[in-house]
Amino acid sequence: MRTKILTAALTAALALSWPAPASAAPHDHTIRYASIKGCPVKDGGTRPCGGWRLVRHDGGRMALPDAQAVAKEADGSSSRYFPAPIAVSGNGRRVAYFTGEGRLAVRTLGGGRTRLPANALPKAAQYEVTLLLSDDGARLAAVVESEKQAGTRIFDTRTGGLLGTLPAEASVLGFSGDGDEVLTTVEADEGVTDLVVYSDTGEELRRVTPPQVITANAPQALAADGRTVASLVTGARAELVTYDTGGDQLSGRRRVKLPAGELQMLDWTGDTQVTAHLTGEASGSTRMTIVRIDTRTGAVRVRDRYTVLSDSFVFAACGG
Repeated sequence: MRTKILTAALTAALALSWPAPASAAPHDHTIRYASIKGCPVKDGGTRPCGGWRLVRHDGGRMALPDAQAVAKEADGSSSRYFPAPIAVSGNGRRVAYFTGEGRLAVRTLGGGRTRLPANALPKAAQYEVTLLLSDDGARLAAVVESEKQAGTRIFDTRTGGLLGTLPAEASVLGFSGDGDEVLTTVEADEGVTDLVVYSDTGEELRRVTPPQVITANAPQALAADGRTVASLVTGARAELVTYDTGGDQLSGRRRVKLPAGELQMLDWTGDTQVTAHLTGEASGSTRMTIVRIDTRTGAVRVRDRYTVLSDSFVFAACGG
């Protein structure tokens, strides 16, 4: 569910076509990740340049010509050095982004585009906005981190309508497995971190202070039941830990054998299954390994492996 912007290590041209609305969108044609190219600057370093590129599971690529590439400031001028936010749904069928005219939009593979109202978000620099789609892409969370207008807004991506808002103090981790709830963290008194579950309409459903093994191992993920949280302890003694926010107790600990890599994303992708994204380096490029973990047995199976385009400035992987 949660789709992250990941910094890639600094090929071929993109096809300028989008799948026709009448065509089917099989898994091989869904989006693995979105990437924007990095170009050198005179005083050293790199900056984003060109347009967003959508790389599919079958290796094909698509352009997203109406998407803003370089983030705009709150006054509409170019930030020059920050990529505009983008998010890919866990099922790889929807992508959320800002259009060149500054409107939030969600495009569906094999379908159309939904543009959100011009006033969907408060006035803020685009790089102060983080976009997160639910696994099925039906819900969009827009997290605004501007000092003046902080907070999160949840939208229905089919209609573009606002469903609810979350308070500024709630740091969004992602949607639940079915997209009906949102998992957040809130800093409580004396340095304690609480987990708070909200409905997609912004109603606070549950607030708990979980044990250290949960809070110390981010990211955490919320199951479709709206109460079970998973956390993955990495390292030599890796284990998958589950926590019942309803009963305020650990509900499972399973030793797991993970491939090498740094954990970037964790999502519930079934009643007894979580999916983890891990990154590493391969010949100067970022290598992504995606595994499925059985929460009952701890069995781990590799679902996918790929190397991100070597010229990427940043990329946003699909979750789930």
